[in-house]
Amino acid sequence: MSAATSRLLICSCEKTMPLDAEAIGRGCTAKLTQANQLCGLDLDRFKEALAEGSPITVACTQEAPLFREVAENSPQAELTFVNIRETGGWSKDAAAAGPKAAALIAAAGEDMPPISLVTLESSGVALIYGRDEIAIEAAQRLADRLDITVLLTRPGDVTPRRTNEFPVLKGTIRNARGHLGQFELSIDDYALPSPSSRAKLVFGTARDGATSTCDLILDLSGGAPLFPAHELRPGYLRADPRDKAAVERAIADAGALVGTFDKPRFVNFEPSLCAHSRSSITGCTRCLDLCPTGAITPNGDSVAIDANVCAGCGSCASVCPTGAASYALPSVDALMRRLRTLLQTYRKAAGSNAVVLFHDGEHGEEIIDALARFGQGLPANVLPLRVNEVTQLGPEMIASVFAYGGGGVAVVTRAKPRHDIAALRRSVETSDQIVAALGFGAGLIRIIETDDPDQLRAMLDAAPRGVATQKPAGFVPRGAKRGVLETTFRELHLAAPAPVDVVPLAPGAPFGTVKLDVEGCTLCHACVTACPTGALSDNPDRAMLRFTESLCVQCGLCEATCPEKVITIEPRLDFQAWNSPQRVLKEEEPFNCIACGKPFGTKSSIDRVLAKLGEKHWMFQGANARRLDVIKMCADCRVEAVVNESFDPHAAPQRPPVMSTEDYLRARNVKKDDPLGS
Repeated sequence: MSAATSRLLICSCEKTMPLDAEAIGRGCTAKLTQANQLCGLDLDRFKEALAEGSPITVACTQEAPLFREVAENSPQAELTFVNIRETGGWSKDAAAAGPKAAALIAAAGEDMPPISLVTLESSGVALIYGRDEIAIEAAQRLADRLDITVLLTRPGDVTPRRTNEFPVLKGTIRNARGHLGQFELSIDDYALPSPSSRAKLVFGTARDGATSTCDLILDLSGGAPLFPAHELRPGYLRADPRDKAAVERAIADAGALVGTFDKPRFVNFEPSLCAHSRSSITGCTRCLDLCPTGAITPNGDSVAIDANVCAGCGSCASVCPTGAASYALPSVDALMRRLRTLLQTYRKAAGSNAVVLFHDGEHGEEIIDALARFGQGLPANVLPLRVNEVTQLGPEMIASVFAYGGGGVAVVTRAKPRHDIAALRRSVETSDQIVAALGFGAGLIRIIETDDPDQLRAMLDAAPRGVATQKPAGFVPRGAKRGVLETTFRELHLAAPAPVDVVPLAPGAPFGTVKLDVEGCTLCHACVTACPTGALSDNPDRAMLRFTESLCVQCGLCEATCPEKVITIEPRLDFQAWNSPQRVLKEEEPFNCIACGKPFGTKSSIDRVLAKLGEKHWMFQGANARRLDVIKMCADCRVEAVVNESFDPHAAPQRPPVMSTEDYLRARNVKKDDPLGS
């Protein structure tokens, strides 16, 4: 249904914020209705819109449950809710926030793809890992809900229980892996208690290398966590045994971990695009270096991502140069379409100097809400855009802000971020370097690490202003991540205020070139075989090595694979090379088979082989020199020559026969009788 037939209801929230209906009308084509108390005195206006049967957008999220309840008798109603109050209306700049309100309303109407889910199942088999009675007491409280086993590591004097409702064992977990519903443990110093233990538990002979499985782990040992980024591992609960409140929370959470649980599939992965390895030679390790939970592991030529362990930070997707790993909540092209609508509508509604503020739904929305309620609110030109995790942002998302006409980017995180922001910093640095080189301005992309709403406002006010493009891009991003990445930077170059052809980049960037020592290259094409993207290619009709720069992801496989070590990679963004035809790095005349004339190999490589073998190897010297002709033949003629002439090109020369004493004497007598050998 077209936007012209939809309804838009905006509310001044009891006249606590101004409504710039003119600016909103310029940006949004829906039929507009205003109210001062849409959730109360003016509720009939919402009911009237329901009766029309058109899609409805309500510019209020606080009372969304009420509106949904009213719409229960209209199940066919299409409802969209958008917040323009905390994001713009409650601000010292509210009078100028009309274009922002229009942009937020329009962006909310962009459809997002459905969320794919991963299912985890727990039967309630629990391991409580501790040192003393604290673990046993926790087990007693959970025994009626969970199937409990207690494992005590290096226990002191522990008083035996009168009734053994659950096993209490001794052991130290050496290694743990898995997730809710599927943990696997390796245990050393494993021992059972003696049933005759009297004043304290007495354990039998210990052994190493025991294994166990469970659905969930409650770790009250006070030792090092069993997993990296342990707070993000589903099914693993850890509390300091000295912190009674933390122990209570952990016990309560553990008791609820029985049944079936759904979590989003945060990352889509296509192994065929992965540039991790070829022929046991390692290339790209960007995702492996950054994954905080250990969800990513090497898997032959590619990596494997365990969706059950993945915590959704998106760092892997943000740095993946090929698009093998792509964020799915939502996909990058869907999120960029929302960004495109946001900036286009803002400009259409006469907004200027747009700065996009990326934030998550937990910390980001809380700090924006607090700033609106207790501070000065967001500036009128700052357009908030929610993402699942700010660490999912890659250079294509950041650069598209400037391509679409924005003048700056801010990313707000906690003062102590939940996820490591190393990948986000890399994306920001790469994008900032490119944006500055193309004339938009320097320092326009910033990460704001704060828990203080007033500090957020101060840093947004102090942000430098860049040069917005006068020819904003209008492309609609669709398709796979790598294609969107390439399209974004091509469009950014076209929109640039002062475009340049080449931008040098730091190591790790997803773009670059290949440098070749032409003299040392033998055109063996090992690099072509290793290249995962087809950036390096041969020519079936000529002895040639070709390079397509737009396809190069700087994985380093060609450099690591080259037997002559004549390849190096150089990160850069060369727009002229992207728009040029395939570049020939080296070309040679082929060597023609001396038997049939068919070209094979290259003349320089065959000459090099002939020189080395003829000079240094006994197999091809003296009487065996004719064997060199086999090297000068194509594969078919070589086989035919070996078979027809009945010689083994690898056989050693025949040794002279061994003479016996009789042979020697006989030969000597012959010479005496007939010295002339007649």
